Amino acid sequence: METKRVVITGMGVISPSGNDIATFWDNIVSGRCSIVALDDFAKTGLDVHVAGVVKDFDPARYGISPKEERRSDRFSLMAEAAASQAVIAAGIVSGQTVAPERFGVYVASGIGGYETQISQTRVMIDEGPTRISPYYIPMVIPNIAGGNIAIKLNAQGPCITHVSACASSTNSIGEAFIAIRTGRADVLLAGGSEAVLNPMAIGGFANAKALTSEKDPLKACLPFDRRRSGFVMAEGAAMLVMEELEHAKARGATILAEVVGYGCTCDAYHFTAPRPDALPAARAMKLALEEGGFEAGENLYVNAHGTGTHRNDIAETAALKIALGEEQARKASISSSKSMTGHMFGATGAAEAIVSVMALRSGVVPPTAGLEEPDAECDLDYTPIKALTRNLDFALSNSLGFGGHNVCVSFRKY
Repeated sequence: METKRVVITGMGVISPSGNDIATFWDNIVSGRCSIVALDDFAKTGLDVHVAGVVKDFDPARYGISPKEERRSDRFSLMAEAAASQAVIAAGIVSGQTVAPERFGVYVASGIGGYETQISQTRVMIDEGPTRISPYYIPMVIPNIAGGNIAIKLNAQGPCITHVSACASSTNSIGEAFIAIRTGRADVLLAGGSEAVLNPMAIGGFANAKALTSEKDPLKACLPFDRRRSGFVMAEGAAMLVMEELEHAKARGATILAEVVGYGCTCDAYHFTAPRPDALPAARAMKLALEEGGFEAGENLYVNAHGTGTHRNDIAETAALKIALGEEQARKASISSSKSMTGHMFGATGAAEAIVSVMALRSGVVPPTAGLEEPDAECDLDYTPIKALTRNLDFALSNSLGFGGHNVCVSFRKY
């Protein structure tokens, strides 16, 4: 069977670093940390003081009515907003630029409607189960963001929700790549969304010793720095319009980059900690590199998972050396955009795929903010503090999630 080529023709984002692609990229490439203090968390007793908070988000700007807003969880509202940006940028209109049955939606979420889960649990405890909202289930299920988007866009093709913790939306991009390559769809909107900045979720991660207790937002998320002390929770949504190349060319679409590879493995080791030998993670990276036809000597950008946790950063460094070989790994330009946004869970892979595409298009490698004291065990070029100019050929975006999920996607300049 002939495999088809897959390209990116539109992108959208709602994030701590900005609620549109231009603002988001300007903040990322400028190395501006958008993590902020959680002033209202002092009363919780949790030793957590910062987060990546989406600011100035107005659902009405994206055609979402007050009635729909009341009946939707925040994660779904942000997903719809990012999707709206992406399809407008791509010029996708179901029934006009794409056949409805050839247009699908792959929107991931690690948890789904967690705010709704908490609020309706309170209702059940305080008032009894007869008072639970009739909208509780359609607000809380993780697939509702994709379902709501498909309804609005009249996307009648495949509609799938991937749930693989921090790797969720990278899985969505990878599986969309396979679906278009094998002819199952012409256009797929792929990405993810997450809204879990509440005491329940933060308490769970904090008590698992995964989060930093740093009070200074600018020093909180320090991937690959010896001072790092855990990751920073964040919220947001990110979407990419993925399209079969000939379909995109036929309608005169602007092509932002080509999707060329996908790797997906599991550590099969521990439910939170990365496997120390890093072999499965390296295999996922190598699969995405090889499928994309990466060759030694090409200028490579890697958007690292780079959470700022001690074990993860060391394991990812080791995996990159195994996947690329020591010499090539040292030639790659690498950075962690989580140093500026925090960790957006189910949205983070898609947001970092957007960073990878923008790096290819602009020829600018974004920095790892706050990286002033590199860890001796994280000794690759992690682009400290300031962006650099480089004529990039190829980009690799890594996501390494709880449960041992290792997911990588690769892109080429088009």
